[in-house]
Amino acid sequence: MTDLALTIPALHAAYAAGTPVARVVEQVYDRIAEVGDPAIFITLIPQDEVLAAAMALGPYDPTRPLWGVPFAVKDNIDVAGCPTTAACPAFAYMADQDAFVVAKLKAAGALCIGKTNLDQFATGLVGVRSPYGVPVNALDAAIVPGGSSAGSAVAVAQGIVTLALGTDTAGSGRVPAALNNIVGLKPSLGALSATGVVPACRSIETVSIFGLTVQDAWRAYQVACTYDPGDAFARPFAAPDLSPAPTVLKVGIPSPESIRFFGDMVQSASFDAAVNILRASVAVIVEVDFAPLYAVAAMLYDGAWVAERYTVVEDLLKSDPEAILPVTRKIIGKAESLTAADAFRGMYRLKELARLAEPALAGLDLLCVPTIPKFYTVQDLKDDPVTPNSNFGTYTNFVNLLNMCGLAVPTPARSDGRPGGVTLLAKAGQDHLLASVALRLEAAGDRTLGATQWPVVQQPLLSDAPADTITIAVCGAHMSGLPLNHELVSRGATFAGTARTRADYRFIALPGGPPYRPGLIRVAPGAGGEIALELWAMPLACFGSFMQTIPAPLGIGTVQLSDGSSVFGFICESQAAEGALDITDLADWRKFLLRSGIAQ
Repeated sequence: MTDLALTIPALHAAYAAGTPVARVVEQVYDRIAEVGDPAIFITLIPQDEVLAAAMALGPYDPTRPLWGVPFAVKDNIDVAGCPTTAACPAFAYMADQDAFVVAKLKAAGALCIGKTNLDQFATGLVGVRSPYGVPVNALDAAIVPGGSSAGSAVAVAQGIVTLALGTDTAGSGRVPAALNNIVGLKPSLGALSATGVVPACRSIETVSIFGLTVQDAWRAYQVACTYDPGDAFARPFAAPDLSPAPTVLKVGIPSPESIRFFGDMVQSASFDAAVNILRASVAVIVEVDFAPLYAVAAMLYDGAWVAERYTVVEDLLKSDPEAILPVTRKIIGKAESLTAADAFRGMYRLKELARLAEPALAGLDLLCVPTIPKFYTVQDLKDDPVTPNSNFGTYTNFVNLLNMCGLAVPTPARSDGRPGGVTLLAKAGQDHLLASVALRLEAAGDRTLGATQWPVVQQPLLSDAPADTITIAVCGAHMSGLPLNHELVSRGATFAGTARTRADYRFIALPGGPPYRPGLIRVAPGAGGEIALELWAMPLACFGSFMQTIPAPLGIGTVQLSDGSSVFGFICESQAAEGALDITDLADWRKFLLRSGIAQ
C-alpha cells in the first residue's frame, strides 16, 4: 500500500476520489508499528475502535473540515474513555467526557488515535521528564524530542497523525515543533477552551496545535476557536480564512548585542537565512534590544507562576511526594517557601518589565525569533537536567507572560542537516497575521514535512485574493528570492502560496541567461510531471505592464493545478523544447539551479 500524505488537502482529495477511510486508519497503525517507539503514546486507542468511529462518519462529507483526519492528544487533555495521566500514574483518572477542544475536532470529523507522552505535569521543554519513557526525536535520535508536548510533536513529525493537540505555558507548543521540523501554533490566550485540560499555569497557558503545515494547523485552529462560556479564562477571537500577508511589515528581531545562541553558530546562520527570506518578501527588519524580554522570561519559574503550578499537584505532593519525578518535584516544590507577598511582588515586577519593553516593541507588526537558541542532545540532559531546559526557553518563556500569540514554523534545514525554524510573535488577536506570514517562510527552500518524504505543497489562497487582483503562477526566475521576483513585488504583487501543476507538463531549461529561465509546456494528460509553482496575487491595474516584460517563447496562459483547479501562469511555446534541456524529472526550478551550480 502506497502511503498517502497525511495533510488535510491530500486526505480529502483521496477521500473524494473514493479512497476508503479504513485505508487511512490502517496506514496510521502500520506507521505506528513501523516507527516502533512505545514512548510516543501513553494510551493508544485500539485500531478497531478508531475504525468504528471512522465508519460512523458515514460517506465522505467535504462540509466537515476535518473529516477522516487522524489526530492525537497530549495526555493532560481529556479524551472520553481514556485515562488522563499528565505523565504521573498516581495522578491518573478516567475521563468521562472529551475536553471542549477535543469535542470540537471530533465534531468536525477528526479521528482521535490516542493520548501522547509529555514532560510530567507539563513542566519542562525537553521531553525527557516522563515515567513512560522518552519519545525519540523524529529526525535524529540523539537530539531530545522537546517538551513538554513531546509525544504530540513526534507523532505528527513521524507521519502517524495529521494533527496533535499540545499545551503551551513556556514554549511547550513551540520548542518540540522546532526540534521535529513541524508547525507549532500557540494561540492567543483564551482563544481555545481549557475545559477538560489539566493546567500547569492556568492563567498563562493555552492548548496548542501541531501540524505538518501552517494551513493544516490553522484549519484545526478555526475548528477549535469557539468561545466557551464554561471556561473562566476564555475570550472570543475571530479565526478567518487565511489570506496573503500585507505587502510591507515591520518585523523586529533580536539585536546583535542581545541575541543568544549559546555558542551554536550554525543556528545563528540559520536564523540569519530565515530573516533574509522575510527581508526579500518586503519586510522591514528592525533590530530590538531583547534584554527586557529576557528579564520577563526569567520570571516564569519564580514567584507567582511556580505557586500556580503548585496548586495543581499540592495534594499529591503532600500525600505521596515520591510519585512525582525528582526534577519536577524540585521545580514545583519551590513554591512551598514562597508567600502571598512574593507572588504579588512577582506580578508587580512583571508589569514593570512589560512597560520597559513597550518602547522597543512600539510600531512593530510582529517579532521573529529563533524558536530555540541551540540544539541539545539526550546525553546533554543526562549530564545537566536543568541548564539546557532553561536555555530552550530563551525565546519562549516571555511570550505568554506578555499575552502574545506565537507560531513556530520550519525553514530550510541548517547547514548540518538539522531542522531550521523560527517563531513569529505578535500581540494577542494577531494569530491570523502570523499564519499568513508563516506561509512564506514555510514555502522557502527544499524541505519535506516532519521526518517524512512528503513534499511541502501549499494550497492556493485564491478565495481570499482581493477582487481587484489576478493570481499568477510562476515557476522560475520570478519566484521569491530569484532575480526577476522584483518584477512582481514592484507592482504590488503579494505571495499567495505554493502549488504544483497536474502531471501534464514538461519542464525545460531554456538556453541563454542570465537571468536563467525555465519553460512549462503542456503535454498529454499524465505524460509530464507535477512542477513546483509559486502563486502571486497582482493588482489588475499592474498586469498589463507586467505582460510587457515577458519575452518569447514565454507567455501567460491557463495552468492546471494538481488539486483540479486552474490559475493563470507562465507557459512556453512547444517549439522552444527543441535543443532545450528537459528537467521534468527534477520538477522544481530551485532544484535545477542547485544541481547545476547556477547562482541566481
